[in-house]
Amino acid sequence: MITPNEDRPGNMNERDELSESIELDESVDQPGVIPASLSDIESAPSITRMEFEVDEESANQRVDFYVSMKCDGYSRMFLRTVFVAGKVRVDGRPVKPAFRVQTGQKISIDLPPVPNDGPIPEDIPLDILFEDEYLVIINKPAGMVVHPAKGHWNGTLTSALAFHFQNLSNAGGPTRPGIVHRLDRDTTGVIAIAKSNEVHFKLSAQFEAREVSKEYHAIVVGSLELDRDWIRAPIGHHPYQRDKMAIRAGHESSRDAETFYEVIKRFIGYSYVRVLPKTGRTHQIRVHLSHIGCPVLADRLYAGHAKATRGQLLRKQSLGLPHQPSDDDVVISRHALHAHKLAFSHPITGQAMEFVSPIAADMQETLKILSQQSRS
Repeated sequence: MITPNEDRPGNMNERDELSESIELDESVDQPGVIPASLSDIESAPSITRMEFEVDEESANQRVDFYVSMKCDGYSRMFLRTVFVAGKVRVDGRPVKPAFRVQTGQKISIDLPPVPNDGPIPEDIPLDILFEDEYLVIINKPAGMVVHPAKGHWNGTLTSALAFHFQNLSNAGGPTRPGIVHRLDRDTTGVIAIAKSNEVHFKLSAQFEAREVSKEYHAIVVGSLELDRDWIRAPIGHHPYQRDKMAIRAGHESSRDAETFYEVIKRFIGYSYVRVLPKTGRTHQIRVHLSHIGCPVLADRLYAGHAKATRGQLLRKQSLGLPHQPSDDDVVISRHALHAHKLAFSHPITGQAMEFVSPIAADMQETLKILSQQSRS
């Protein structure tokens, strides 16, 4: 791939895809997660005591981070109540979450039974690109919400994961088992799933440090002026529509955002592009491409249409070509954006890994029809 004169984006992540921060946030509650009360912990029928000795590698870590790494199956919000109840001790003395552990210290934790607040398991087939004892790489289909949210309680990726896998991280909360980053509901492609909190935190750290390389493919409406370029424009909440983001400078919700794109192929009225986000803001790719006048095809929020027919792709009406019944066939009915490639270092072995998801069938069919434009 040809790069611009300046440094190319070597490490990218789509924030719409990044999960919670590594250190426990002691001031912000997770939406939808109800922590156990202190009385619940005190009166729990069966308490499990876990004991650890801090090794050199873990020295100077916050004790809440250390405990989260060791206690798979417990959300961060739940563990916070355990700290408040004084059930986490270092060398026999209760400590606060921000305490820094040192080599050789003895840590004991009195834990009640694992809370069962997770998603309801559903027997939903999954396209597994890779799996080992530490993580799973899924090829997510269109229409699948990653985790439960308002209006989407069933049929989620987390429900499918809960059915197919016994061990998943809980670092992101009980409603998001295994979820390290996410993709929008109608975005297809590669997504990584952590089987333990240790893997979750280490992979999240790579996302935070922009050491994860992500490549998206998109079909956009219009012809991009340049073959390749950077889009640099801050993104914040839309001023009027709650489900949208917008280009906003100076607003309290605004954050810097950078996206690099390169045209793969041009068609009449459409373009097929490779996109590499340097930052990772919500809807970043969709907002940025719309901002430069070439929104993602069939993007209901940012392109103003939610489907594309064969006749529209062949531009028959504008070219004055005769109409055929097949021209009314809907070719794609979701935004044409695909997470094509994901590359990172294995969080346990350190091995360089790269995963590629084939372009989704509806996008392949769209490209096939666009390639027929000159022959139509």
